[in-house]
Amino acid sequence: MQIKNLMSEELITIDKDQNLSDALKLLRKHNVSRLPVTNNKKLVGIISERDIANKLGSSKYESMPASRLHISSVMIKDVFTVPQTMQLDEAARLMLEKGIGSVPVMDGDEMVGIVSKADFVTLAVGIAFDKITVKEIMAKDLTIVSPTERLVHARRLMIENHVGRLPVVNEDKLIGMITSKDLMRSFIDFRKNVPEKYQKSQIKEVLVEYVMSSNPTFTTKDTTISEVSKIMMETGYNGLPVVEDDELVGIITQTDILRLIEKLES
Repeated sequence: MQIKNLMSEELITIDKDQNLSDALKLLRKHNVSRLPVTNNKKLVGIISERDIANKLGSSKYESMPASRLHISSVMIKDVFTVPQTMQLDEAARLMLEKGIGSVPVMDGDEMVGIVSKADFVTLAVGIAFDKITVKEIMAKDLTIVSPTERLVHARRLMIENHVGRLPVVNEDKLIGMITSKDLMRSFIDFRKNVPEKYQKSQIKEVLVEYVMSSNPTFTTKDTTISEVSKIMMETGYNGLPVVEDDELVGIITQTDILRLIEKLES
């Protein structure tokens, strides 16, 4: 199968000269996690919730409101693209190698679509994936955070470990999840509600428990990949913690499913 048969043709883009507030509105309105960035209708970058969370949490931009930040200062400029005729397994392999969640799809110099890990997850439903269980592909080496740790620490853990979500654990029990989306929204709200002169000191007082999602949806080791994929499609979650006998034993993400699809397709 070629990428053009899987990609989304509905392109939601943003101009490089618009501000971050505009991007936030588009992300929320269309319930997407990243936007291709254009200049005179030509692709020049891409911006994601993770990029925004990383920028807003950095000391360089810590007191700058979103309305003053241009997209061009936050976006990733070195955009990786694929031709619409590329085979699925090759595109999946390249996404895994580059560590990226979505890829603009091109027809010559024209952007005609975008394909994401979420699109690949839609393929992981059916007989072949009914025979594979979570324990076979889940990640067991986990990066976790406690509810009483600072939000800035959670951000640093995500950056250092190249992950978009962290299980929140208290006394060995899973009590929540915190994601790049949570970080992004929290930093935005913080800037709106706290006077600029107090932001540098007060951001250190924001704890994970104030921001995390409580009672997270989880799965088990023996759940099939087909069923997990259905849950991700229905909820929009990019990853699910894996719990066994009330103990956190792993996490399964869209990346794990993408890796499985690449392996089966090739």
